[in-house]
This record gives sequence, C-alpha cells and structure tokens, in this order.
Amino acid sequence: MIRNIKLGKDLDRSDNASARWKNMAMIALGQSKMVKRPIAGALHIVVYVGFIIINIEVIEIIIDGLIGTHRILSFMGGFYDFLIAAFEILAFMVLVSVSVFWIRRMIVRIPRFWNKEMKGFPKNDALYILYFEMVLMSLFLLMNAADANLQALGAAHYTQAGSFPISKFIAPIFDGWSQSSLIILERSAWWTHIIGIFTFLNYLYYSKHLHILLAFPNTFYAKLTAIGKLDNLQAVTAEVQLMMDPDADPYAAPPEEAEDEVPAKFGASDVMDLNWVQLMNAYTCTECGRCTSVCPASTTGKELSPRAIMMKTRDRLEEVGANIDANKGTFKEDGKQLLNDYITPEELWACTSCNACVEECPVNIDPLSIIIDMRRYLVMEESAAPVELNGMMTNIENNGAPWQYGQMDRLNWKDEE
Repeated sequence: MIRNIKLGKDLDRSDNASARWKNMAMIALGQSKMVKRPIAGALHIVVYVGFIIINIEVIEIIIDGLIGTHRILSFMGGFYDFLIAAFEILAFMVLVSVSVFWIRRMIVRIPRFWNKEMKGFPKNDALYILYFEMVLMSLFLLMNAADANLQALGAAHYTQAGSFPISKFIAPIFDGWSQSSLIILERSAWWTHIIGIFTFLNYLYYSKHLHILLAFPNTFYAKLTAIGKLDNLQAVTAEVQLMMDPDADPYAAPPEEAEDEVPAKFGASDVMDLNWVQLMNAYTCTECGRCTSVCPASTTGKELSPRAIMMKTRDRLEEVGANIDANKGTFKEDGKQLLNDYITPEELWACTSCNACVEECPVNIDPLSIIIDMRRYLVMEESAAPVELNGMMTNIENNGAPWQYGQMDRLNWKDEE
C-alpha cells in the first residue's frame, strides 16, 4: 500500500508543522468535523472512544492467555472494578451506536448510503464492520457474564475481581448451568472474541475502515492554504515567465541534460500523474458520502459524485499495484487509465469547483484537486474542453476577457441610455 502511494508524484508538505499537528489533533483525534452532523458525530465518537478504551481490556485478555493467568490486573483493586465497569458501559454504548448506524443505513435508508457507487462490496463492507462490532461487543459482555457466574460459584482459577453493571443483567440467563458448562461458555466467548479481533485487524486493510489508521497522516499532510486557492502548474508558470522576460531567448537550446527528457504531462490522466497525497486521500476515504450529499452537481442529478471520484481513484491504484506485483516490480502498460476507463469527462465537467466536498470531509480529503488535475489534462493535452469553455478561453486569449468583444468596447455600456 505504501508502495502504491509512492507511485504518486513528489510533493513537499513539511511546512508549518505546528498547524499540521493541530489539524491532526483536532480533526483525526478530536473528531471536530464529525460533530457537524450531531447525531452521526456523537454516535461515531462513542464507537471511536469505545474502540480505543476497550482495547485496554483486550491487552489484559491477551496477557492472561499467554501466561495462563486470569484478570492479571486485578491487583489494582477498586480501580480495576471501576475500569471493568467502564469497559462494560462503553461496550453497551458501542452496541447501541452501531445498531443505530445499521437502522439509519438499512431501515431509514439515508440517501447518501444508497448512491449508485454504494453497491456490491462498498455497501457490504460497511455492514460487515457493523456486524463485526456488534459480535465483538456481545462476546465481551457474554464472557463477563459467564465469568461473573463462575466467580459466584467460587470456581478455581476465576479470580474474584471486576464490576459488571451490564453483564449482570445477562448472567441470570445462565443460572443453574454447571461449572464445566460455564467454563466452556466463558472460554468459547474468549477465543471467539480474540479470533474476531485478529480477523478484524487483517480485514481492516481491505476495508474503508482503513481510515482508522490513515486519518492521522491524511489530516497532517492536508493542504493548509485557503480552500479555494488552486496550485499553479510549474511547467506553465515557466512558460509564462519566459514570455514576460524581455531578455529571454525563446529559441535557446535546452540544457544538455534535459534534451532527452520526456516533456512533463500537463494535468493527470492516470494515478501516476497524481501526487502521493492525492493517492493517500483515495486510501483514506471513509465512503461516508458526506461530500456527495453536499455536492450541488450531485444533488441536481448530475453524474458527479465526489465519493465515487475517490473510490475510482483507489480502484485504479489497486489495479496498477496488482499489475506491478504480477510483473515483478514493473508496471506493464495495460491499455487503461483513470480518465475514461474509471472517471468520465462528464463527471469532471459537472463539478462547480465550489469546494463543498473538501469542506465537508471529516478527514480532510480533497476530491476537487483530482478533478482539477484531470480537467487540466483534458484542456491542455487533449484540447477536449466543452464548447462553452473553448469559446471563453478563445475570448480571453484574443480580448483579455471572457466576453466576445474587444477591450476598447468594454465601457460602451456607460454610453447607453
């Protein structure tokens, strides 16, 4: 995955480290952009905090499994009881939150979860994660409920420790079970919980939930300049500077070391033409659809979906990576590219460049930068701009303005009565 991201062009994003650390702390760690939508934001924070804090209990579970102890941290006494109680409450809150997420997605059917790009694996992926979390939290509570019963029976090895404010309501279900049956239940829940965690950790890299990890570097390396400010192509800037320099010789021979170089491509037609931050953006996409839900082009029925732009970029990047793997580290031309084979000009020209998608993304992904780079390729390499834009650009070239009349006629309107 790192190899694939490094296929992108080099880009220096090492400036203003303090602002970058602040972005990462506020947006990735602090979830500041998530809470702009209060219901989803609050539920997500519950799941996020639960995911982090309950892992403390997972560490204890793994240590117990490795060295054969049971509740090895119980020496902390009352504080340990407080921790286990907090873990249980969090587990229950996570269970409620992911259930609400499932209801919003499958019963309420919020439109952004049902766009045309959310079919097949993307749709199922979101559900798989919800089911994972439901099962893991249920197993944790079930394990504690069996443990509480075993402690009450005075079973050997089951240390008297912990407070169980949630699982105590489950424990009565197992009243009357034999000690051996409870041990089988407790250890089955323990093993299934551990296997589930390791399965989740391996699945993570194929899932949209990779943002759990990539949100941090993605927010750190996000653009710090004003959202509406576009970068200039260095090759174009050099040409303009040459034109404006009265002392420059436009017919001068190029430096010897540059004679055999392939001229730089204007814009982007494939993933290798994008920069590495844009490619990391593609892997970080959470597929939440907030960008598409606020996109004026999408909401008026146009072909464009900013989420689909990121998903298609990631799909093409994965295809290129598989090609490199199959050809022993070298990319073999496959007759495909991001433009046309994945993203159509119709999608690109539907964009109004309003930056709503960039502003809305909870992890600072920038779909617009990819759209702009691909438009640049269409205009400057393919001369494939829409007729209306070609007319405007011709007028700017000839008249210095978008309108079809000369500069001398610009103020004629003031003479009209």
